[in-house]
Amino acid sequence: MAYSDETKARMQELNERVRVARGELIALMRAQAPEPVEDFTLQGPDGDVPLSSLFGDKDELIVIHNMGSACPYCTLWADGFNGLQAHFENRAAFVVVSPDTPEQQKIFAEGRGWTMRMVSNGDSGFTAAMGFVHEDDGQSWNMPGYSTFRRDADGSITRVAYDVFGPGDAYNPVWHMFPLLPEGVNAWEPQFDYA
Repeated sequence: MAYSDETKARMQELNERVRVARGELIALMRAQAPEPVEDFTLQGPDGDVPLSSLFGDKDELIVIHNMGSACPYCTLWADGFNGLQAHFENRAAFVVVSPDTPEQQKIFAEGRGWTMRMVSNGDSGFTAAMGFVHEDDGQSWNMPGYSTFRRDADGSITRVAYDVFGPGDAYNPVWHMFPLLPEGVNAWEPQFDYA
């Protein structure tokens, strides 16, 4: 099958509209006033980890808000981010935060071959303060997404922007490639193991 010239022209037009709309969305997110953030204390394999220490020698930080080892969707995103880790860390500090304990994170990461830095939200309130905890009918659970932060010369931390993850989002190529299969997504959902 070959796309007709008319189809190719329409595809190019729609792709350009998506590109422009995505640029407008990013500009809107970045135009919001940066949000001051306290120096939350998270948990790492060796104990307390202040948020400020996650910047290392960088002044910018990407934090992935992950629901933890019980979520196959979050695992799908993290599998992809792990492959991009060196690229992320060349530009900014990069860390995954989940509700799992550091011990659980270590076991799960080793099983998946992840080398990304991971810390636990624990009872710090960090994930909730960033808006990635959903509450309904007296129950609460973490939600997936990411936040970007800046550390200023005086050591203060601000959140610059954030976005959420979900099926069909721009953060995992699976959602964009499967629809073009002959049967589309076909009710596919990520699994921890396909054996």
